[in-house]
Amino acid sequence: MNPKTLTLAILLALPLITVHSADEYPSPASAKPGVKAWAYTPLQRPAVPVVQQQAWVRSPLDAFVLAKLEDKKIKPSAEAERATYIRRATLDAWGLVPTPEEVKAFVNDKSPQAHDKLVDRLLASSRYGERQARRWLDLARYADSDGYNTDGTRPNLWRYRDYVINAFNQDKPFDRFVKEQLAGDELWPGSHEALVATGFLRSFPDEINARDLNLKKQEVANDLTDTVGSVFLGTTFNCAQCHDHKFDKITQKEYYQFQAFFANASWRDDVKALAGKEAAEYQVKLAKWEAATQDIRDKQDALLKPIIEKSEAERLSGFVPETRVSITKPEAERNAYDRWIYHRNLWTMSGRTRNAANTLKTRDKDNYALYQALEGELKKFDHLKPKDPGTLSTMTELGHADSPPTYVLFKGIYDRKLDEVQPGFPALLTSDKPQIVPTASSSGRRTAVANWLASPGNPLTARVFVNRQWTQFFGNGIVDTVSDFGKAGAKPTHPELLDYLADDFIKNGWSVKKLHKQILLSATYRQASAPRPDLQTIDPTNKLLAVFPRQRLEAEQIRDSLLYTAGLLEEKVGGPAVFPPVPANMNIGGQRNLWVTSDNPHDHHRRSIYVFVRRNTPYPLLDTFDWANPQLVHNKREVTTTPLQALTLVNSDLVFDWSKALAGRVLREAPAGESAQIDRVYQLLYGRAPQAAEKAQLLSFLGHQERITRKQLAEGKKVNLPEAYGVSREANVQIDRLYKLMLGRGADRFEKAAFVKHLETQQDKLAKAAGDGESDDSTSGTPGSGKAGKAKLNPARAAAFVDLVHALANANEFTYRF
Repeated sequence: MNPKTLTLAILLALPLITVHSADEYPSPASAKPGVKAWAYTPLQRPAVPVVQQQAWVRSPLDAFVLAKLEDKKIKPSAEAERATYIRRATLDAWGLVPTPEEVKAFVNDKSPQAHDKLVDRLLASSRYGERQARRWLDLARYADSDGYNTDGTRPNLWRYRDYVINAFNQDKPFDRFVKEQLAGDELWPGSHEALVATGFLRSFPDEINARDLNLKKQEVANDLTDTVGSVFLGTTFNCAQCHDHKFDKITQKEYYQFQAFFANASWRDDVKALAGKEAAEYQVKLAKWEAATQDIRDKQDALLKPIIEKSEAERLSGFVPETRVSITKPEAERNAYDRWIYHRNLWTMSGRTRNAANTLKTRDKDNYALYQALEGELKKFDHLKPKDPGTLSTMTELGHADSPPTYVLFKGIYDRKLDEVQPGFPALLTSDKPQIVPTASSSGRRTAVANWLASPGNPLTARVFVNRQWTQFFGNGIVDTVSDFGKAGAKPTHPELLDYLADDFIKNGWSVKKLHKQILLSATYRQASAPRPDLQTIDPTNKLLAVFPRQRLEAEQIRDSLLYTAGLLEEKVGGPAVFPPVPANMNIGGQRNLWVTSDNPHDHHRRSIYVFVRRNTPYPLLDTFDWANPQLVHNKREVTTTPLQALTLVNSDLVFDWSKALAGRVLREAPAGESAQIDRVYQLLYGRAPQAAEKAQLLSFLGHQERITRKQLAEGKKVNLPEAYGVSREANVQIDRLYKLMLGRGADRFEKAAFVKHLETQQDKLAKAAGDGESDDSTSGTPGSGKAGKAKLNPARAAAFVDLVHALANANEFTYRF
């Protein structure tokens, strides 16, 4: 068919395709005027369909999928091979590829409980929480920096990230998970964990130097309203900021009524990371230190006071008039609105003592000398001062129960106020009235909305979350617009299935692990992913799931699995964010000091969830593969295909170093020869053995590449050798023995590398001193072992093997999940 004919055929087919799709997947709510859309109706448990191929059904969810297939006279695909299944399930549960040993054990386990045992093992690992948390952090717009122009660091928010990881590992009931994140400070004020959980609300992007704090307050309120609506209710509330929603029945008034739940929410980033007895003991010790040092600190404050007052006066003059009114009011006259503005100003000035001391140093050397002398006096009392436990970020209502008023805004303009409104839920979602019970220090409003959201009677919370989990496993959701269940969103493919799963989720105590286990063990999930030509006309986009959908790995899965197969991944769980190396020419917002590579080399290979998330300058490798942009709620990972992705994997020095480490691992673990080495690299990367034709092709590649690298060596060029190339096993044992004698433990890979480099340097010096000249490039002896330790592979062949490993690590079979 020529191009013109093909184009005409496509154009003629478009109307048919559109009609076909609309007929095939009708909205359950298509309905009659005035009837609520399916998503907003009460959740009811549908009956499990009766199907003909009952033997195929492993879980009730399979019956819902199969009923649709049988209706279209489609047979499901055969079950995937076991090696394929374990790789798929491990990537979904852990975000990592399985080891060859894990694949072999599962393939050889012929017991009827093999799949159950595998899934239980996956769900019990701490790696599970690290993988699942990453998807939730996408929704929480989590980042370790503020964003906007200054993009300042948020040093405490990693505790929220760790809270999410632990919540998934502990299988925290999802309803409790919701309540803690929205109102943990109100519901469990004495709980350190609950305070940290409110980092969900604290994660909004922010401009620390904002001059109009009245506008900033409205921006924060909009963010909280829109985020809660999108994440928990799958509803686009933000459309109603300026006018009544054009598609869903949400009025502008209802938008601001919902926003009123968050009107008093402020935040603190300086709460001590202690709770209960520990917090009380800390306060007692701190009080003793403060009493003993009061006089010294008063003298320091007196030296800094003029500078601080001048700085605050200059900052005050930079605010808009309405902001200045709230900041300058006496404390006794401040209302709830003024308190929010005043607190925000204090937060932006939080570094004023440190800044004042620096100013004193440059402008008044005599007084700075006095200040330093007082610092010396202060240090004499360090034995009384309790160790700083660090701080956490949390939401707060500033110790008051009254809230600022909330108004409908003309076209959403923050200073064009119309009618005042009180907290309320949109009538589209419920007829319930909020049950607000203030406390002595908080309005209780967020507790009311949290209790409503986490109620089994809420029509959306369970539906939306379960649909997100389905999307995670199958690539597309039952409702593909995962944060828009409204009229403008996609129609559900299996609405009864979603309701069944949502009802089951609630009845199982909101257990995420039980939901995931049900999906992982289903016949639908266990299908093969081989293409089926018979589906091209009936179900070309695989909405009915007659085939398991192939997916490219997400950015974190690619990086973490590359590190894992290379034997480099550091599996420490939790802690502050790390800064792995970045390209030398990378521009970090014009300030290189915003990304200072972590000193500890182990931190360079932590899992991607622990890599520092700078809003304005994301980590390059993750950004290239469509990471989650934290400027807004990131509902679904996009999958783009760009030349930069291939070039990044092929040309990145970091990725190539990982390939050298993988090549070194393979040479150590498969010393018998190249055939065994090719087998091993296939097992590590793909979870299978190579076919005979593949192995023959790779051996031919090795020969061709060896000739190229031999020529490069002859020209004096440097070639890439496997990690620890030329280091004998005996030398490794000796280094470990030395470290055990000295430190009581074996050497890690970084210590071994440094030790070998030292030995090589000494060997070169001895050779030159003896007049032997440079060492022979054709072979590489084991450092410190003489000619007896020569490597079996010559350098040209070894470098060729690195190139082979690098090519295989860049292949689609590794970067895709089948």
